[in-house]
Parts: sequence; C-alpha cells; structure tokens
Amino acid sequence: MSTQLKEQRMNTYLALGVLVGVIAVVCVIGIITFHKETEYLQGQAEVSEYRVSSKVPGRILEFRVQEGQRVRKGDTLAILEAPEVEAKKAQAEALEQQAIALNAKAQAGARKPQIEGAYEMWQKAKVGVDIAEKSFNRISNLYQDGVVTAQKYDEVKAQRDAAIATEKAALSQYRLALDGAQEEDKDMAAAKVLQAQGAVAEVNSYINETVLTAYADGEVTEIFPHVGELVGTGAPVMNVAQMDDQWVTFNVREDCLRDFAIGTEFDAYVPALDRSIRMRVSYMKDIGDFAAWKATKETGQYDLKTFEVRATPLSVASDLRPGMSVVVEKKQRR
Repeated sequence: MSTQLKEQRMNTYLALGVLVGVIAVVCVIGIITFHKETEYLQGQAEVSEYRVSSKVPGRILEFRVQEGQRVRKGDTLAILEAPEVEAKKAQAEALEQQAIALNAKAQAGARKPQIEGAYEMWQKAKVGVDIAEKSFNRISNLYQDGVVTAQKYDEVKAQRDAAIATEKAALSQYRLALDGAQEEDKDMAAAKVLQAQGAVAEVNSYINETVLTAYADGEVTEIFPHVGELVGTGAPVMNVAQMDDQWVTFNVREDCLRDFAIGTEFDAYVPALDRSIRMRVSYMKDIGDFAAWKATKETGQYDLKTFEVRATPLSVASDLRPGMSVVVEKKQRR
C-alpha cells in the first residue's frame, strides 16, 4: 500500500475521532445545561405577640424591664403617673362615706330625743282632749237646759273635735318616730351605698391600670415611649413576644400544595442555626388574587394562586428567633 493512501486513512480516522469528541463534549454540555437545579421554598419564622397598653392616659413614670428581657406572667413592666385618677378616687371615696352615713341614719331611724319629744307632744294632745271633752260635756248640759246659746255649743264642740284631731296627729308622729324611715327609703339609702362603692371600685380599677403587668410569659421585643412621655388611652407601650408559640410561614403556589396538606410533616433547614427542624403543617389560606401567578399563554396554561401555609415545630426550638429564614427543598415532578 502506498504512503499516500496510508496518510489519507490516518486523516480520516483523525477526523472521525475529532467528530466523536465534539459530539461527546456537546452531549456533556447539554446534560449540564439542561439539568434541573434543586428548587427551594423559603419561609420566615414567626411568634405570637401581644401589645401592652393602659386603659387610662398617663405619663410614663418608670420602666421595670428592658428590650430583650424575658418576663413571666404577672411581672410589672411599667408604671404610669395619673394624678387625675387619684383625684377621682378621692371624690368617689367621699361620696361613698356620705352614702354610708345616710344609710346608717335611715337604718337607725329617729334619735331618742326625737322619739321622746314626739311622745310628749302626744301626751300633751291627750290632755287637751280630756279638757275639751269635759268642757263639751258641761256646755252640752247647759245647752240642753237652755242656758247657753247654740253658737257657744258649736264653738265648744269644734274645739273638742280639733283637740281629738290634734291628738291623733301627735300619735301618728310618735309612731313614725318609733318606726323610723320607710322601707323604701332604707332600700334607696342602701342602694346609694352600693352605687358609691361601685364608683370607688371603678376608680381603683383605673388606678390598677397605671401598673402595667405581663399578660403571659414572653420576651420584650420593643418599647415605644420614653420615661416622662405621655401615653393615651389604649396606646401601645411595648410588645411582648411569646417565644414558645412559634411557627413558620411559607407562600406556596397551589401546584405545590400537594406536598403541604394539613398534618403533613417535613424537615426544614434553618440557615441561621445550621440545622434542620421537624415541622407539621397546621394552617393553610388563600392570600388573595393579587398574589396569583398569571399565565402568559392563552392556551395550555392557567392561573395559579398562592397560599399562605403555616407549619409549627413538633417541639419548641428555643433558639429559633422570629424573622429567621427557613428553607424547604421542593420535590421534583416528572
């Protein structure tokens, strides 16, 4: 075989080798290029919070806690100064004492000297009746004998009747003094005492509101006013986070919801802690049309809504802080 033919064959083999190599490189690049990367869902850790506020306006007198401090239920958080409420308390207590005194007077009835005075007036009226009866009897006899005129008889008879009426009136006053106030008056006086006591209790409740306490265990996350500032009724003074009541919120497109049914458990990775936490789905809600994914084609695709999915740790993660990112690997679909 000639040397020229051998060179042609070598060139052909070399070209085929280069072609095969190029095809192999292209395949590798295609595989790398078209390989689907792992997708993740990112959520955020959250905890329950409550705001501490007062029912009465006042001035911040003192803070007993600082931001970041752990508190227990019932701990004193802040103290307000409300002199207007103290003044209202003094007024309410004065009205209470007045009502108690009036009630005591109504229940006790008339005093002993008043009863004795009424009795003496009754006795005096009885004596007047006796004298008037005797005078009437004498005049009546003389009138029958024709000694006195009819006018004199009528005058004495009117005096006798007036004395009897006076005696009855005196007896009524004496009995009234013995009985004291009417039952209705006593009930009204007792009700006045209850009303005054209610007013005092109401003011005391407002005074208690000047001492702000923790509603539940938690951590002070933010204090809004400074010492000496005025706060209005219901104005928030501080936030307290309940660190044991924690969850993670994910925004999940509805074509991925099959992996997040209520009660589903999964592992979520917390980058800040560099570890995974076992979680369970506890809540799911449509977050509205504004968060829907809109199809770009009129055929072959459809709109996909986004849902808020909440998952709670199976056990409390004491080092999981609100705001930390939590990621979950999406499952690949064929």
